Amino acid sequence: MSVIPNRDRRAARYQATRAEILAAAWDLVREQGLAALSMRDLGARVGMRAQSLYVYFPSKHAIYDEMFRQGNLEALARRQRLPLGPDPRGDLRRSARLFVEFCVEDPARYQLMFLRTVPGFEPSPESYAVAVQVLDYDRTLLTRAGFTDRRDLDLWTGLTSGLVHQQLSNEPGGSRWIDLLDEAIDMYFDHQDRRRSREPRQDAQHGDPRHQHPPARPR
Repeated sequence: MSVIPNRDRRAARYQATRAEILAAAWDLVREQGLAALSMRDLGARVGMRAQSLYVYFPSKHAIYDEMFRQGNLEALARRQRLPLGPDPRGDLRRSARLFVEFCVEDPARYQLMFLRTVPGFEPSPESYAVAVQVLDYDRTLLTRAGFTDRRDLDLWTGLTSGLVHQQLSNEPGGSRWIDLLDEAIDMYFDHQDRRRSREPRQDAQHGDPRHQHPPARPR
């Protein structure tokens, strides 16, 4: 009979407790708002004293950081599961739909990933790197469709995130603005086609992802 070393069991319990704390934190921010998360309420939710939480996370911002990373990992996984076809513009359209649906299904997650709702919070380099991968996916799709200038990405992310922001700000749970997505994408393609016919293009680096989508939420 195999025996699991004590340290492995302790590590497994430690990781399980961290996961329980994070799940409770998500529940609380969805119920009470992102900035309202308190260590006291979180400890009570998982049956621990608030001070004991610091064994698993050194600060409340460390909890936000892991939540930020989780959100971006989920966003990246959904993008990577999206099948790509022979039509790059069709792929962009499907990716935009996926992004919009991802955002509006969980407003608290959207705020953490894309807005500066929590005063003083900045994602760690490790979490930020995942957010950059999310933005790089969109950059790749745009490049496949022939949109290689920095402002192509700026306009694309501004368009899609703008519809999300309007929807969540004015009609959470509804679809008034996200129903305009296909029409907005048509406008984007038409604008780009006209622009390319008028002026020469110059490739450029797309810049800091914190200024995109809003940023997955790179800052």
